[in-house]
Amino acid sequence: MINIPKGTKDVLPAEVYLWHHVEDTARKTAEAFSFKEIRTPVFEHTELFARGVGDTTDIVNKEMYTFLDKGNRSITLRPEGTAGVARAFLGNGLAGGAMPFKAYYLISAFRYERPQAGRLREFHQFGAELYGAAGATADAEIIALADSFLKNLGLKNVSLQINSIGCKTCRAEYHKALKAYFAPHLKEMCADCNARFEKNPMRMIDCKEEGCKKITANAPRMLDYLCDDCKAHFEEVKNLLNAANIKYEINPSIVRGLDYYSRTVFEFTSEAAGAQGTVLGGGRYDGLLEQMGEKAVPAVGFAAGLERLLMVIAAENAPVPEEKGVSCYLAGMDGKSRGQAFVLASELRKAGISAEVDLMERSLKAQFKYADKIGARFVAVIGESELNEGAAEVKDMKNSSSERVKFSELATYLKQKEN
Repeated sequence: MINIPKGTKDVLPAEVYLWHHVEDTARKTAEAFSFKEIRTPVFEHTELFARGVGDTTDIVNKEMYTFLDKGNRSITLRPEGTAGVARAFLGNGLAGGAMPFKAYYLISAFRYERPQAGRLREFHQFGAELYGAAGATADAEIIALADSFLKNLGLKNVSLQINSIGCKTCRAEYHKALKAYFAPHLKEMCADCNARFEKNPMRMIDCKEEGCKKITANAPRMLDYLCDDCKAHFEEVKNLLNAANIKYEINPSIVRGLDYYSRTVFEFTSEAAGAQGTVLGGGRYDGLLEQMGEKAVPAVGFAAGLERLLMVIAAENAPVPEEKGVSCYLAGMDGKSRGQAFVLASELRKAGISAEVDLMERSLKAQFKYADKIGARFVAVIGESELNEGAAEVKDMKNSSSERVKFSELATYLKQKEN
């Protein structure tokens, strides 16, 4: 009963401040680009992911947590964020509002796969979605947002790789070329690649099996099959990134793992991010809403795995804010002084100052030890003489200095000292 399910992880109080740092950075960066937060349900109708994510993907075929609810409806825990945002965009009539629609999310998601470093069955993502803008500037803005986010986290050894996977028109010719190339090699390739050969041969390039990777290394490149419009779009994306001084490499093997992508795709990678190395990925998906049976609306976005980001932050020893300790611990020496400490703690909290009192009836020496353990900046001692005087003996735990401070002036004193 107390064993945690495989592929899940507790985030304990001692480390949650690191998560707050990443989440706060995500919010501040997204809002600097005028993106607003959106929150969608943890579960959706299974059809949303089957149609939106794509039935040729490993997510839909192997990894979704799907079950029948009490109404015999097929329900799935979200395996990613984009399909849910698309459903919310359509279902709430946001397509009729001002464009572009710009939203970000911080979510938990669920995939049944083999747990490994930075890859869990319950995982967390920061993502951003931009609807309504078909031009290359929207692609560049999404990439710039992702780049700013990673830089604001202090990461220096993360590299950006970009590619174009074209549109329906030019991809049809590319699929023919891929089939011609892969057909003689199918017996040497895995079962998944054989299944993808008919449905979506471009997904074969994304295979992680070593034997398949050797074959796909020499496969035709989508960049050689781009139509004039897609080629011009990709050139403009590159020009905008160059103008913004965002460094990148072109990687023809990036296709992303979801069926809804088109034209620009990109990944930010790091050697510290586990076997696959991707910490953030995204691209354009102009056909997503059409794939869901609605009118086509151009869209572009990305998602970043928070578990992997935390691994990279630790590996790079990137700067993180110190965990905030308690501002003031109020140490009472007897029953009466503990009562006064409780009253003062309440007043400090109302003034926006974190405060703690002794709940264990410890000795004064033990209270000081506890205050040190929890990182209290100040300890305000209250005994009989302090009660008579109406003032606490306040010790600064950083430099061991102490000063008598009236109870009525304690909040003002602490705020001045902390600043």
